[in-house]
Amino acid sequence: MRKIAWIIAAALGLSLAGCGGGGGSNSGTNSNTSINAPGSNSPATPSTTSSSSNVLAVDASAVPTAVGPGNTIAVTVSKTGIHNQPMVSVTICAPGSSAGTSCATIPNVIVDTESFGLRLVRSAIPAATFSALTAENAVPSGLPLAECALFGSGYAWGSVHLADIEMSGEIASSVPIHVIGDSDLTVAAPTECQVGRALTTTADLGANGILGIGVSPNDCGSACANAAVSTFYYTNAGVATSVAVTGQITNPVTKFALDNNGVILEMAQVSDSGSATAQGTLVFGIDTQTNNTLSGTGATLIRTDGNGDFASIYGGSTLTKTFFDSGSTVLFFPDLTIPIDSATGYYIPTATVGRTSTLVATSPASVSLGFNIANGATLNASGNSAFNNLGIYMSRQFDFGMPFFYGRHVYYGISGKSSTGGGTGPYVAYVSS
Repeated sequence: MRKIAWIIAAALGLSLAGCGGGGGSNSGTNSNTSINAPGSNSPATPSTTSSSSNVLAVDASAVPTAVGPGNTIAVTVSKTGIHNQPMVSVTICAPGSSAGTSCATIPNVIVDTESFGLRLVRSAIPAATFSALTAENAVPSGLPLAECALFGSGYAWGSVHLADIEMSGEIASSVPIHVIGDSDLTVAAPTECQVGRALTTTADLGANGILGIGVSPNDCGSACANAAVSTFYYTNAGVATSVAVTGQITNPVTKFALDNNGVILEMAQVSDSGSATAQGTLVFGIDTQTNNTLSGTGATLIRTDGNGDFASIYGGSTLTKTFFDSGSTVLFFPDLTIPIDSATGYYIPTATVGRTSTLVATSPASVSLGFNIANGATLNASGNSAFNNLGIYMSRQFDFGMPFFYGRHVYYGISGKSSTGGGTGPYVAYVSS
């Protein structure tokens, strides 16, 4: 669910499928690439190379780290009306209070490894806590700051406030966060921001907010610091404005005292027919404590750009926009050899099929990653919430969404920060057993 492009796929109810363009880096803005609706802009039929071999993949089997130490929090996938949605609770407090004043714990916040920064729906924040948050002002106008976040199916418009963020024993002080649907922001979203429908409520998002913890420290970078960039930052009068990097919506992990160089999302495996719930652990830091080791694990390591993108080869085609995205509820990829439901874009093979993608720019130099695709209509009708083999057609990109994470430890090394096992970020890595 990059910053930011989502699609809403309808299949026996709404299935929020976040994915798309890119995050920010310190050298430029997010790419803001919108994902096409399933089945649109179809490429030529893929060649029948490794992608069409029908050998089922063995499910990944890594077991999540136990929740308990100060750098871990529980992740839960459950019945929220949207499947494969990993949720955590986040505590926000008055800025500069060491997370000790006017605090509120916000449940049902999506763990999103392909966006950057904390975004909360205003109605999910208690009034007493919201009144303690400091509104950030634009420079040099001195007017309160606002932000536009574009999605494939709509847009989020809201204010920017400072807050202390606490997750387990980790505290990030005075972090700029995005407050979506803030009623105090009376000016309408700028015209260039109004793409699709307005996404302002918890019902619109299927959650109380989004915790963006990908490889970038912030959601725009130097481009927004050097000039006003359309569809990013505005004053509360709706006028585009530049914002210093330190004032941009910030990945809170970068502001932790110790475990600030990355995260690991670890999810337990689920049934191939779907599971009612799924459990996992979000671990902060990489190679900073005994429970977040990357060095010596034999993990597949992939260097990425500042957005978290790398390259893969699928069906004989090189897909330069490939990424691991916990904010996407399915695997999105182009394969016309698998039957597709024309109404929803879900793959609907008669029997489960196995496919293989080749990941490049890795250590080792390339690696084959197997995965399975089951009948999306059958899975959606099951009433379950967690699926490891659900896919939707998407052209030109390969989005390894939430099904990829089950049974794996997936690492995200933040740009400019280093770890013993990963070197200097940005990078991603994973362990499957």
